[in-house]
Amino acid sequence: MSNTGHIDRRGLMIGAAVSATAMSLGPASGPALADDYPTRAITVINPFPPGGAADVVARPFASVVETIVKQPMVIETKAGAAGAVGAQFAANARPDGYTLLMHIVSISGFAEVDRLFGRKPKFTRDDFIPIARLIADPCVLVVNDQQPYKTLQEFMDDARKRPNALIFSSSGLYGALHLPMALFLKAAGLQVRHLPTAGGGPAVTALIGNNSQALVSSIAAASGQMKAGRVRPLACFGATRAASLPDVPTMKELGFDIEYYLWVGLFAPKGTPDAVVTKLRDVTRETVRTDAFEKAMKNIGQDVAYLDQAEFKTFWDADARRIEDAVRSIGKVEG
Repeated sequence: MSNTGHIDRRGLMIGAAVSATAMSLGPASGPALADDYPTRAITVINPFPPGGAADVVARPFASVVETIVKQPMVIETKAGAAGAVGAQFAANARPDGYTLLMHIVSISGFAEVDRLFGRKPKFTRDDFIPIARLIADPCVLVVNDQQPYKTLQEFMDDARKRPNALIFSSSGLYGALHLPMALFLKAAGLQVRHLPTAGGGPAVTALIGNNSQALVSSIAAASGQMKAGRVRPLACFGATRAASLPDVPTMKELGFDIEYYLWVGLFAPKGTPDAVVTKLRDVTRETVRTDAFEKAMKNIGQDVAYLDQAEFKTFWDADARRIEDAVRSIGKVEG
């Protein structure tokens, strides 16, 4: 009996030592994680309604990832506040690699908007680990087919004759589609009313229904409507003309020093283990190089503009400074 007790105590001591060692490695940080991850479905938060830039990139991305990791990748929509609701949810998610975020350029401005209104930021860029940039789409200013404008000058002339008569829709206050239009209107000295919506998809719907007459959209999100002739492009925000819209002049060609891209990137919550981040980077790199993903992007008039983590972080740091400047230049705008 004493021998049995001795063995039990020794077993407990060994078990405690093993547990202590496991705890010292931190949550899910051992080498096995890199080999095993993922063992179940991965959720990717889409912070906008269906049809926006994040959504049209996330869905074909997830389809390819599933074939690589042999686990489901589920797109979960959590829209609201121009993408801030979904971003905040992802920032607060457990950092285990099973909740990721597909977001766009506007993720860079939320903290600055909070500071502008004297609020404590709900989250900052430091709450996320950038995994990769997937696309970088120059935006395009479009009008619906019920409008007579064939050029940006015609649009500006009418807006000057009728201040506040025209309406532009956007993905929400200080959102990715509000910022470039606000910068253009300020540079051109135009008064056009703003119709904020819940995302890029609803902003396009408002335009098609003539609840708004103009919109700045990603080329990808507006591609189908342009092909169908329901919207007409007037100017692009890229440094050079877009390959898919060779006849559409840039803002710079038309005399405005404005350059703006709607990029889409994949993020993980801060604290996600390095092994998981590395696996996600590897899988993302493999995914964007597949014919299936490239074809899906081509179908929406989009080229892959992949940046791996280090390059993406450098890009994001520089782009965020520009977005924060844009927020400050727009100033306080109430709903």
